[in-house]
Amino acid sequence: MRMARKLVIVVAVLAIIVVPMLADAQRMGYRPVTDQRLAEPEPANWLMTRGNYQGWSYSPLDQINTYNVKKLAPVWAFSTGVDSGHQAPLLVNNGIMFVATPYNQVVALEAKTGKLLWRYKKEMPEGLSVLHNTSRGVALYGDKVYLATHDCVLVALDATTGKVAWERKVEDWKTGYYMTLAPLVAKGKVMVGVSGGEFGVRGFVAAFDANSGQPTWKTYTVPAPGEKGSETWTGDTWKKGGGSVWITGTYDPALNLTYWGTGNASPWFGDQRPGDNLYTSSTVAINPDTGKLAAHFQYQWNESWDWDEPDAPIVADFTKDGRTVKGLIKPARNGYLYRLERSADKISFVSATPYVKQNVFKSIDPTTGRPTYNEDRIPRTGKRADFCPSLWGGKDWPFAAYNPKTAMLYIPANDNHCGYMEGKVQKYEAGKWWTGVDIPDIGFAVDKTARHFGEVQAWDVSGNKRVWSHLFPDSMNWGPVMTTGGGLVFNGGTNDRYFRAFDASTGEVLWQFRTNSGITAPPVSFAVDGVQYIGVASGWGVDPAFQQGLLSDLLGWPKDVPQGGVVWVFAVAQ
Repeated sequence: MRMARKLVIVVAVLAIIVVPMLADAQRMGYRPVTDQRLAEPEPANWLMTRGNYQGWSYSPLDQINTYNVKKLAPVWAFSTGVDSGHQAPLLVNNGIMFVATPYNQVVALEAKTGKLLWRYKKEMPEGLSVLHNTSRGVALYGDKVYLATHDCVLVALDATTGKVAWERKVEDWKTGYYMTLAPLVAKGKVMVGVSGGEFGVRGFVAAFDANSGQPTWKTYTVPAPGEKGSETWTGDTWKKGGGSVWITGTYDPALNLTYWGTGNASPWFGDQRPGDNLYTSSTVAINPDTGKLAAHFQYQWNESWDWDEPDAPIVADFTKDGRTVKGLIKPARNGYLYRLERSADKISFVSATPYVKQNVFKSIDPTTGRPTYNEDRIPRTGKRADFCPSLWGGKDWPFAAYNPKTAMLYIPANDNHCGYMEGKVQKYEAGKWWTGVDIPDIGFAVDKTARHFGEVQAWDVSGNKRVWSHLFPDSMNWGPVMTTGGGLVFNGGTNDRYFRAFDASTGEVLWQFRTNSGITAPPVSFAVDGVQYIGVASGWGVDPAFQQGLLSDLLGWPKDVPQGGVVWVFAVAQ
């Protein structure tokens, strides 16, 4: 009886806590997210990872501008309760904010005040170990919030309560598959890709019905024998060929094509898997209705440097030689800025321009975009090679941004760093590290005479020329970029923990604020009750923390950047 009485008391206390939270969410009047709203998002909301289907990371809001941004001040902050790398944007719909954190957690907050509405956390199975424990966000559609989890499950949550609406297994985590990306929703399909390229998985994009969770199609990025592109693989190497898809795709509604970046081939050293190895290190175009792979462009064939190219290109038009080009724009990990042309059944090469130092490509074919390599820069089994940039690339996954008012692209770049590796044959074990090199043997070096390492670059897309650069002499840049109609560029990413606003036209730093930790999440902008806000999650970890340790050894930089996730929201002080 005493135990029963205690249980009743506990339940009553939980009801006192939870019921008001749910009532608060319902009083907010959640507005369903429709196909029309995703295709034409309202400026006051931030409904998807990069702000729009095209991946611009652009907010048309201009209440905060170059004149008043110096008055920007925090209006609230919220601790997520976890450490490690916070890499998710803050999605906002009709005054409700959704935040994904490491360790498969989602919290819903009142966007104006930071008040907690609900919290969800998925328990992970015993024995699960992933290379990156981060989450890069959620997706919104209808009355649901969609999360891709580390144990390779797609979870649909009720947006007003956080309760699970349905769950669907995407793949078997025991074989090395896991997920960190934010899903992409288009035309009633929830699409996800998989991580695990370092464990010898075969990459794919899969789609599920948004309402029921039923699987609708699955498209592998490494073709099986008899499929188009299979001739670029030898023997059974395709079965564990890599090509993981671990960053959210972009979408062109007019062509009805989604664009996804694919990762490195497995193992890392190309002499262990002869051939071009399609469709690794590529951009692939997939029809969201059918899953048909309609087109591709490969950045480097028989890839041997761990230059994943998972960051989907920006869908934006530009001009060249007086002609409007239906464009795809991508600052690649290999150190080149690519301009491509998109059509219903083809991705055509337009240009490739180095934006950081690169010594691997001897030349690039001006018609096809296929590179020719300097042979002494290709690491092989039993043969060491040095190459620049390092495996983290001229830009890793953090998003670039495109501003249609300035017609400029803004890149979070890293320069003056190189890598070296020597391959070996490793025995394959499902779910285990399988790259051809052990982690301690992955080399990293920097130019100790360099004036800078991280930077923010601004490029005139049509002119294909750099307009300005802001240099960071004491840090790499691991921060995605967001730009606005108010003529601003926002970026974190540095080890000094600053969040900065730049003049989009000149690169002048107009404002900065030091947060609790380093920022590796995409900034966003939204409005509630006519007031514009800037938001970002701060929380250092994963690759930026690992690289910071290496730089500490090489350059004497401080090794530790404080960790701990905090959501920061700013507005102009009145």
